[in-house]
Amino acid sequence: MTTQDTRAGGGLVLPRYRRDDVDAHPPLLSPGYRSTVARAPKHPLIHLPQRLTEITGPLLGEGRLGPLDHDLTRQHDGEPQGQRIMVHGRVRDGDGRPVPRTLVEIWQANAAGRYRDARDTWPAPLDPHFTGVGRALTDDQGRYRFITVQPGAYPWRNHDNAWRPAHIHFSLFGRAFTQRLVTQMYFPGDPLFFQDPIFNSVRDPKARERMIARYDHATTTPEWALAYEFDIVLRGRESTPFEDEDDDE
Repeated sequence: MTTQDTRAGGGLVLPRYRRDDVDAHPPLLSPGYRSTVARAPKHPLIHLPQRLTEITGPLLGEGRLGPLDHDLTRQHDGEPQGQRIMVHGRVRDGDGRPVPRTLVEIWQANAAGRYRDARDTWPAPLDPHFTGVGRALTDDQGRYRFITVQPGAYPWRNHDNAWRPAHIHFSLFGRAFTQRLVTQMYFPGDPLFFQDPIFNSVRDPKARERMIARYDHATTTPEWALAYEFDIVLRGRESTPFEDEDDDE
């Protein structure tokens, strides 16, 4: 977010947001991703001017977080199955500045590639010790950290022999309550990238690379967990590609 000198009558400076690279985000209509054909807008979008409400609203403070919300491996009586991993990174704005005290939420499939969801009925085992949902606040330097398990790939019937690459969904609130953005984090070297229309709906190859986490050997903990680094940029030419927030695949 950048602030320009657009003063209201009382001298208030309202925020103005830098424009993103149009190819860095997937189009709302991506025919290869079949469900977008039915839900993409049929009419031109209406531009809503930025108002004061975009920088005011409910606060997302530490009182809303539980002590184990960031650790998906300790939310139940036993440990979940699968490879334990740490996912960490920084949230930055378009000028490279950290975004502190902002809410980061994740959700994911378990190690077998199955969600704890009544609609997910493919024959992979549910894990009684894994719900797949977490949240955390960034610190003063914009850093976040989750402990979870490596999610598995899963079939999703979009096309012939369709499998989604392993991924973790991220939801972020920027500097205001109305600034919710949603993206997906992928893992390096996944063999399923070539046939995934969600990943490939981002037209810019460099932007697609920004959705892939980096294996972080320096942070990997011996005999305990692998580590992956995933930085998120909210605006500008280096912004992380964001999806339609109605997407739950």
